[in-house]
Amino acid sequence: MIIGTTKELKNHEYRVGLTPGNVSAFVAKGHKVLVETKAGEGAGFSDEDYKAAGAVICDTPVEVFAKADMVVKVKEPEQCEYGYLRKDQILFTYLHLAPNPELTQALMKSGCKAVAFETIRDAQGNLPCLRPMSQIAGRLSIQQGAKYVEMSYGGRGILLGGVPGVEKGKIVILGGGIAGTYAAKAAIGIGAQVTLLDVNLNRLSYLDDIFGNSVETLYSTEENIRKVLKDADLVIGTVLIPGGKTPKLVRKEHLTLMKKGAVIVDVAIDQGGCCESSHVTTHDNPVFVEQGVVHYCVGNMPGAVPYTSTVALANATFQYAMLMAENGLEKAIEMDPNFALGVNIYKGLCTNKNVAKALNLEYTAIQDAI
Repeated sequence: MIIGTTKELKNHEYRVGLTPGNVSAFVAKGHKVLVETKAGEGAGFSDEDYKAAGAVICDTPVEVFAKADMVVKVKEPEQCEYGYLRKDQILFTYLHLAPNPELTQALMKSGCKAVAFETIRDAQGNLPCLRPMSQIAGRLSIQQGAKYVEMSYGGRGILLGGVPGVEKGKIVILGGGIAGTYAAKAAIGIGAQVTLLDVNLNRLSYLDDIFGNSVETLYSTEENIRKVLKDADLVIGTVLIPGGKTPKLVRKEHLTLMKKGAVIVDVAIDQGGCCESSHVTTHDNPVFVEQGVVHYCVGNMPGAVPYTSTVALANATFQYAMLMAENGLEKAIEMDPNFALGVNIYKGLCTNKNVAKALNLEYTAIQDAI
């Protein structure tokens, strides 16, 4: 198979779909790998590194897309890349289609086979290709929140960890999944007061066991959300419905309850965000203020730490890329039914239930589509 990767186009996105180590492994199995020039530069991988691993360096993304049977990226294609996609080509990347009907239609029209990192399951029902980025985004959410709560950025002007004799900052985390858990770890690490809300009582019990008195856990209800928002200095939104739109837990009316200069970091923005007032921002212009509340809604947070993010992501996704390279997508689905959940679009059909529901499209099971 011919496998390709291209330079990411999203604002300040420095991650890359394949590492030189991945290239070596593909080449060792007899596959050909095409890499757009400077695709890995931001993550610390030079063209020479890829050449040494056996890759062919291409001058343009057009060349990579035109020749590759499978394109491995990090982020969803930008509008200028829609026309590069072709029938029967495998696109393997984060897609986040639920809030993006335009991209969904472009993928369906192209006839490609679009496999989303974020909806692949493992045998235990976990999301193995989303997990590393959720871990990074969870930790980054506290790092970024601690910065933007400073007065110079429009925040309340507090130190979240406090000092002796001064009250510690209050951090509220909505969602107790992987991102929420890692946000809690980071929040505890800086010494803040932490409250975490979730609707899964089993998950809350687990988090209560591992964090003990360091985190207050609450069942997520309208009443409890309103109560914690009133005192919060920093709110981290990490709620996730795999493939689907995120529920709006923090509505615009809730902002009036919050302190002026409080900060919301909406980690769930890739799937539409869990705050009604959120809209996607970039690393160039990461925050905006609405009703006195600072919103940080960068859609590619892990792109800020590209080396760590690229290697962590490749560790999780490469086994599936190799599975497809060795067997083709259809055989790979047969071999691993959980991997089949990653196929969002297949030759013009929507094959993910949550995406179909979010965008009001007809759903076709992948097994029926093949």
